[in-house]
Amino acid sequence: MAQHAFASRATFAREADPRAALERFSRRLIGLARVHLGDRLRHKVDPEDVVQSVYKSLLVRYGGSAIAAEAWEGLWGLLTVITIRKCADRARYYHADCRDLRREAEVCNGPECISSWLQAPGREPTPDEALDLAETVEELLAGLSGGEQKIVELSLQGYSTQEISQHLGRAERTVRRIREQVRKHLEEQQAEAAT
Repeated sequence: MAQHAFASRATFAREADPRAALERFSRRLIGLARVHLGDRLRHKVDPEDVVQSVYKSLLVRYGGSAIAAEAWEGLWGLLTVITIRKCADRARYYHADCRDLRREAEVCNGPECISSWLQAPGREPTPDEALDLAETVEELLAGLSGGEQKIVELSLQGYSTQEISQHLGRAERTVRRIREQVRKHLEEQQAEAAT
């Protein structure tokens, strides 16, 4: 047993390329990161990215200097500690209030998810909404003069203030004023309906 430990220490000491030694640990470190990240966090953080960051931290710390034979023996312990701390940092980052993973919706798989998407609301108004809108526009236009009605109709069709002004031969200021009056009138109606 003591001879085996001495042989492995001698093997690490003879290792010419530190990268080759680090590659031996890669699979085990990825597995360790996978366990510490958990299922929910793994959707945001790749365990391999964590291990790459671990290696980067190690290489930044030791740079091009040779690692002593005694240090090679404790290398696995050092790499595991760095990996666990990096996983904890990622978990802390994704559990901050502004990006808390627990507030995200679960990914849904199966036939029940498909049926919920089929029932998702479309962009078109429902018949009741269309009727309400038509009645509101009709009431609004009924209370306006002919010139004001034309400005509102063109506004509802998506024309800009400048385009309406040119089309009707009216000043832009007048068009803006009428549009503002109509907007205020609609806001008052909405406030009355809410109370």
